[in-house]
Amino acid sequence: MKRILVTNDDGVYSEGIRLLAAELRTLAEVIVVAPDREQSASGHSLTLQRPLRMQRIEEDVYSVDGTPTDCVNLGVLWLLADNPPDLIVSGINFGFNLGDDVTYSGTVSATFEGTLLGIPSVAFSQEVAENFSFAAAAGFARAFVELLCARKLPKDLLLNVNIPAGEVTGISFTKLGHRVYKQSVVEKKDPRGRRYFWIAGTPKWKNDEGTDHQAVSQGRISITPLHLDLTDYRGLDSYEWLLRGLNGIKGEPEERD
Repeated sequence: MKRILVTNDDGVYSEGIRLLAAELRTLAEVIVVAPDREQSASGHSLTLQRPLRMQRIEEDVYSVDGTPTDCVNLGVLWLLADNPPDLIVSGINFGFNLGDDVTYSGTVSATFEGTLLGIPSVAFSQEVAENFSFAAAAGFARAFVELLCARKLPKDLLLNVNIPAGEVTGISFTKLGHRVYKQSVVEKKDPRGRRYFWIAGTPKWKNDEGTDHQAVSQGRISITPLHLDLTDYRGLDSYEWLLRGLNGIKGEPEERD
């Protein structure tokens, strides 16, 4: 039987992870290791400045007082070290993880960590809308994972899946979209007169063809293959001028007054 590690960034008690784990248990052995509280927008962060605590909530369900990345590390390298999972599934996230936002997402970052550890990984996110339900998304996730489990997967498989609320009109393989985010910092004062800040802003998406944002805006499920190699291969050629300039530097830099 396949073994699946399930995590998220909304916390171990979220409805999305509960329904996801229940559906996947019809296919495989499922072990849940998830944050003990919401860790949205935690990105690919790892806790190094304090010890982590993991608590068994119920059979095969564990909470961690850390980030989704912490959860994957504890799950793979300690809890399941003797029999690592065949697949890591993250979600179902409360809200989309599209385009540039995947760099902030704890949900997607958990899958980043999975592939770094050599385990195929997939993230599921669900649009939030009036009267929406995770049930349909969980059912789709089950069918999706069943297809994955039927094949020998590459260790660096990394898929980001976004599911619109309401009626689904189809499924698309997509590229990441790009948003123009007019971000601002809002300054306020607490009752004691001390300053505090909110980072705020409204994203405006570019209407590019073939993107995840375009797909979900048309009611389609978006599946985006991702890769952790962030090398700008074009730059290896186009920045040749910079290398030539650096090679031309000789001796110590001149002192300036």
